[in-house]
Amino acid sequence: MTRIATAPNDRRATTGNAVEVHGIVKHFGATKALDGVDLTVREGTVLGVLGPNGAGKTTLVRILSTLILPDAGTAYVSGFDVLRQPKQLRRTIGLTGQYASVDELLSGYENLYLIGRLLDLSGRQAKARAAELLERFSLTEAAKRPAKTYSGGMRRRLDLAASMIGRPRVLYLDEPTTGLDPRTRNEVWDEVQRMVAEGSTVLLTTQYMEEAEQLANELTVIDRGRVIASGGVAELKARVGGQTLQVRPVHPAQLPEMARCLHESGITTATVSPDDGLLAVPITGDDQLTAVIAVFGTRGFAIAGIDTKVPSLDEVFLAITGKPTAVPAAADAADAAPSLAKEPVA
Repeated sequence: MTRIATAPNDRRATTGNAVEVHGIVKHFGATKALDGVDLTVREGTVLGVLGPNGAGKTTLVRILSTLILPDAGTAYVSGFDVLRQPKQLRRTIGLTGQYASVDELLSGYENLYLIGRLLDLSGRQAKARAAELLERFSLTEAAKRPAKTYSGGMRRRLDLAASMIGRPRVLYLDEPTTGLDPRTRNEVWDEVQRMVAEGSTVLLTTQYMEEAEQLANELTVIDRGRVIASGGVAELKARVGGQTLQVRPVHPAQLPEMARCLHESGITTATVSPDDGLLAVPITGDDQLTAVIAVFGTRGFAIAGIDTKVPSLDEVFLAITGKPTAVPAAADAADAAPSLAKEPVA
């Protein structure tokens, strides 16, 4: 049975959160897509939701968009209860799902104008906003062509523009740049950052680690329907192990001896990579870095190069989930059906 709670009208003002999720559970038959998910998104920020295929990311987005109901738990968006106040909530959000959902018989301009009118913009406002977004997403030259003549990347850009036309308070982007070329992906990133600067809040699901690092203020990692880690990018990287000192000797044959000297000095975490000609030492601060360099100087090892390496977000993801990041393509296993079209509701 779905548990329902009432959201006070001033909830956003009292919490400072644009999105609050508490104990959300969702089953699809015997499959538990979400198993007690908790998360918050602070107003005016980007939360990156990461997870392997089948983790439940798209299911969560659909619940927060009022497209499907949870089996248990509560959620509030822009101060509105997802269950009790869906109509009010829908007026504050924008959604771009994993599949472009545009009317192929209408032109690009007509798609955007229609959505603007459905969102209660005046005719003049809808025309101006449509023209603005067509320009921002490099679709002006194709504005009068039917969307069915657009390439896949052009449809994707039109879909993103449609989700932004009402300047939503909260924008859901479900793997928004899948299939886009690097230039268009950067255009999307610029537009997201522009919207956040203007006060919007973004919940972004992605498997592009570069995208998460570029856009997200905070990260939440979901696996098998549960939140398994959350925090800032730097915080999650530190959790995996912080910095690693990489030392390249002039004479690679000395690598084993260098590691032995460190071990004798009490630094027992060094590892040798003969194929790369490197010795790696995890370090936790400047004192340990100084100690490693002092050992090599005292023993007379000739050093060709020294560098420090911070874990990549891909390495963080692998360490936390035990799975490599996938090439973004398929939808979550529990979310295999195409996303529903946007529905600006009265």
